[in-house]
This record gives sequence, C-alpha cells and structure tokens, in this order.
Amino acid sequence: MCGIVGAAARRYVSGILLEGLQRLEYRGYDSAGLAILRETATGDHALSVIRKVGKVSELRQAYDKAPVQGYLGIAHTRWATHGKPTEANAHPHTSNNVISVVHNGIIENHEELRQQLISQGYQFLSETDTEVVAHLIHRETQQAGDFKKGFAQTIQMLEGAYALGALHKDYPDTILGARAGSPLVVGVGIGENYIASDPMALRPVTDRFIYLDEGEIVAISADEVSIQGANKENLENRIVTLDSSHEGGDKGNYRHHMIKEIYEQPEAVKRTLEGRLTDKHLLLESFGAEAKTLFEKVRAVQLLACGTAYYATLIAKYWMESIAGIPCQAEIASEFRYRDTVVLPDTLLVTVSQSGETADTLAALQGATDKNYLASLCICNVPNSSLVRASDHVFMLEAGPEIGVASTKAFVNQLCDLLMLVTALAKVRGLSEAKEEKIVKALHQVPALIDETLALDSQIEKIAEKFVDKHHALFLGRGIHYPVALEGALKLKEISYIHAEGYAAGELKHGPLALVDEDMPVVAVAPNNELLDKLKSNLTEVKSRGGRLYIFVDEGVSLADDGETEILRLPHSDEIISPIIHTVPLQLLSYHVAVLKGTDVDQPRNLAKSVTVE
Repeated sequence: MCGIVGAAARRYVSGILLEGLQRLEYRGYDSAGLAILRETATGDHALSVIRKVGKVSELRQAYDKAPVQGYLGIAHTRWATHGKPTEANAHPHTSNNVISVVHNGIIENHEELRQQLISQGYQFLSETDTEVVAHLIHRETQQAGDFKKGFAQTIQMLEGAYALGALHKDYPDTILGARAGSPLVVGVGIGENYIASDPMALRPVTDRFIYLDEGEIVAISADEVSIQGANKENLENRIVTLDSSHEGGDKGNYRHHMIKEIYEQPEAVKRTLEGRLTDKHLLLESFGAEAKTLFEKVRAVQLLACGTAYYATLIAKYWMESIAGIPCQAEIASEFRYRDTVVLPDTLLVTVSQSGETADTLAALQGATDKNYLASLCICNVPNSSLVRASDHVFMLEAGPEIGVASTKAFVNQLCDLLMLVTALAKVRGLSEAKEEKIVKALHQVPALIDETLALDSQIEKIAEKFVDKHHALFLGRGIHYPVALEGALKLKEISYIHAEGYAAGELKHGPLALVDEDMPVVAVAPNNELLDKLKSNLTEVKSRGGRLYIFVDEGVSLADDGETEILRLPHSDEIISPIIHTVPLQLLSYHVAVLKGTDVDQPRNLAKSVTVE
C-alpha cells in the first residue's frame, strides 16, 4: 500500500515527486513525505526532508510554504505497519543527516538489527523498521568507503519484503534502489531517470519502464541507469513501453472491461501478495502496527458483505474454522443489519467490499455497537472510501480499478486477502511453520495457475455455445466449493440474464433434482478433495435424469469421458487455493455466454457497480 517515487534529473524534481505521490493515492496511506538533495551556499549538498501526517495535499501545502529545490529526490506515502501514523514515523527516514531512505514492505529482523545499532551509538527517532535500514546504510557505507557497496552490504542483512530508495548527501548524482518481495520499477527518461513502486506514478514523465527482478539493485542518475549484474545491452532489451491500454480505465485491445479484468487477475494477485509474504512466511505487520496484539485477542470472527463479496466470505468461513480453528459467521450485510444478533466475546468484525461504498455493508458496520466486538477490519479496493474511513483497521485489495459491474479480479483478490487474514489469525494461535509455509507457497502459485487456466479460454468459449439458447442453469459444488458454485451462478445471471441457481450438490435430492432434464445444463466444480466421491455420486444422479453435465475438474481427478459429459480439466492446485482457481473458468463461461447472447457485458441492465442505496 505504501508508495515510492524517486527522480534524478537536470531540472528541479519536487514537481515530479509530488505529482507522483498524488498518482499513488489510490493505494491507501496515512502520511507522506519527501527528501530533496539541495546545493548549499558553499557548494556542498544537504538533505531537506518534509513529512506530514494526512494527505499528499497537506504535504504539498507544507512544501509550498518552504520550497526546496534540487535535482535529486525521493518521496513516499506510508501505511503504518510499525508505529502509529505520526510525523516521526513518516518516511523518508534519515541517518546523521547524511542518508535518506524510503521503504515499502516489512523488515522481519528489524528488532535484532535495531539493538545492534543502538549498542553502536545510533539514536532512533521513530518506531519504524525503516529507520534501521537508514542507519545500516550509513554504517556500512562508512566502513566500505562507498555508497553502492554499503547499500549492497545492507541488503544482505535484511530479512523480509522490501522495496527501497536511498540518497546520500556525498553522492549527489545517485539514487539507489532495490527490491525483494515488493515491487519497484525504473522509469527511463531523457536527461532524467526515476524509480517508483508503480508505473502509474511516473506516467506524466515517461512511458518507458524497466521492471526490477527479485534481488536486483539499481543505481540511477540523470543520465544513466545501471543494474547490478546486468549490462547496458540487456537493460535496453528490458525496457517496456506502456501505452494508454495499460491505464486502468482503458479497455485497450479487449472487447470489454470484464474480459480485460479477468486477464488482469494474475497481476492483480501479485500486487496483493507483494510485501505481505516472504518465500515461507506471512508478514503479520502487513495488517498494521497493532495487528499482532489485536489478533492474539480474537476468539471469534463475524464476516459481513453483499453480492459477490458475500460469496468470498462464505469461502473464508471454511478456511477460518479449518485452518485457524476460530468460530466464524458469514452473513449478508443487508440481513444482518436488521436482525437482533448475539455476538460472542472478543469477536473481530470483518467487512468486505470492492468499492467501500456498499450501503448495506457500511450501515451494518456503523450499527455494530455490541461491546463484544474487539475491533472492525475492512477488506476493500478503494482507499478513501466510506468503509475504509469507518473501520478501525484496513487491508487493501490492490486489485486496481475495476470497471465492469460483474466483479472478477476484485473477487479473486478478496479470496487471497481473506486467506492471508485467516493465516495471520492462525499464526498467532500457534500455526505450525510447515503449515504456514504450505499456505504461503500455495498463494505464491495462484498467479501462474490463473495464467494456465486462462489458456483454456477457447475451450470454454466452445462450451458457452451450448448455453446460448438455455433459460435456466444449475451450478453444483460441495464443501468449500459450494460458494464457488454460488458465485458461478451469480455471474451467469448477472450478465447473460439466464436464470441460474447455485446449489450444494448434496442437496440435489432435496428439490433441485426435479428441475433436471435435457434442457437444464448442470455445471459442477470438481476439485481433488475428500468430497470428490460424494460429488461423483451426485453427478450420476443428474446423468440418470437426462441432464447435460459440464464439469470443471482438477486435472488430477480420474473422471471417465462418456462422450456426453463436457469435461474441462483445470491445472492441479493445492486444495487450499482450489476455490480461487476454480472461480476463473466460471467467469470466462459467463462472459462468453453473455457475448454470444449480445447482452451489455460491462453494464448489465438494472445493476450498478457500487450499490450505494439500500
């Protein structure tokens, strides 16, 4: 959620930095600051740092009152993880008025490093993990006699996830940057170069970018970009030119926003995972500075949402109770707000919304005054929305703008974020390192598995042709995949106007089996889990009544092809993340059916993207 901008130019950089920060406001933040290397009257250089709690506009006002000019600078928007939102905790952080640093992510071993530095005489003015990095760079540069060497040696000591930008007053032409688990890009200009956590920050000044790989260190000056271990020829080949199709509100080469957003899901998932996971661990601090203390007190969880987000919470309920062992309720906000409730002691209230303006979810939060609620936490995609402002704690989706009314990438990111929340709560309750590593590795696999699933698009489009003349459809799932079936049915009815029902497969004989005939397509989600044999039995019941089956099955499942049943084999995924992966083909199915029927895919009739009225 934090944002980084840095610029080295032959012109004053303050305007570039402030504009860049404003373009990163969508990420969410609680404070902002900048550091500029200015030339003194004696011809030396000095660091000038301005920091403010609140909006970038307040930082701009402070800058306008005491402007600082320089050709080198870094800037930052911070979301508190270590220490509350205060000016002292805001970035950039400095060491001995020589080094200035901005940082996204979390340094896991910061406390150990802090104590080491204190014993060596370094004084700390903040509660942050980032100030540790500033002092380390100062110490290592002094010992090595070189800024680049000192920076590189510092990187070797850091554990966790980070993107870094650093200045040194005695090296007035250079900004250094590095990334590990948190994104950092290099903007390439003419007579000026830049770093940023997101290309969006730099679009007014360049459309040419180099995406840093894990573990790389970059040095930029006004005239040069150098990346440790990469020669100039390689760098030229790595430059990516972005056009308007890369802007969130533009369809680019896609026919509709919805299909563009479906194909954006791998990158959207990467964004929401970055800075929150290492190779093996979830970083608790990514939920906020007070998250660990809060999570240790949680004895129950209440999930509230509407529509697609509600189905995400239903999936999370399975995770919460099976992984974290915490009693969990998932309810529709529009129902919850109007009934008398009994809240278990020490309950965490979690609301989920793409827009953060969903009226019923917001009203349910505002009406939740029971003393047994420990705190409220919202999972949301819009940083300055009403839900974010009304919640005690926030975990942003980082899905990017979602224009299509039918939610796709926001839903998938909601699932990823909810699984991270479950893992965080389980972690403070003694989740084994082996189990944590298994979940984290599974989450890291999600983008690649979605990519593999998207490669099946043409096959799904052919299946969609069988639905065009249908008026009804049934979606089946068992266990944690029952909500996946509900979501699949919702997508089909939303944009194709085909009446669709999602059902728990075990309930077939309790009613919906009466509807099954040759005109009723039945879609089943078949992961490779302990309920598979039960599901197969349910599907046999459908076939014996003449129903036409369309099965989205994990490739590890043995399922005979009888020549009548349509079987689409999905890439094998860990059981923990299979609800996420099995969602994607259902999105594509609904999209292609809607296109074939000629409906308004992005703006289906009678529906709105953000339901701001009851």
